[in-house]
Amino acid sequence: MADDQRPWRKSDGCVIVRVRVSPKSSKDTIDGVETIAEGPALKVRVRAVPADGEANEAVAHLLADWLDIPKSRVAVASGHRSRVKSLKITGDATSVESHLAARLLDVI
Repeated sequence: MADDQRPWRKSDGCVIVRVRVSPKSSKDTIDGVETIAEGPALKVRVRAVPADGEANEAVAHLLADWLDIPKSRVAVASGHRSRVKSLKITGDATSVESHLAARLLDVI
């Protein structure tokens, strides 16, 4: 996947992932990548409602489960009240990035 088509970017000690969230869905899932105005984003659906941070927490937990990493390593960095969010995944950025790329191959 070309750099400009990836929904993430490396930062110091972390990877920032852009997601577009559909709350109140019938299931929790990551459906691949879609192009939005801000650029490519992971297409995420969660059952949680967008109230009291429930959808934000559900998105962070879903991404952690999807990547098989501890939930404590994933947090919403920006977009707390928006459908488009940036999530920060802490850890070795190169390792996280390669794991993201491998998992995306499963859903594309």
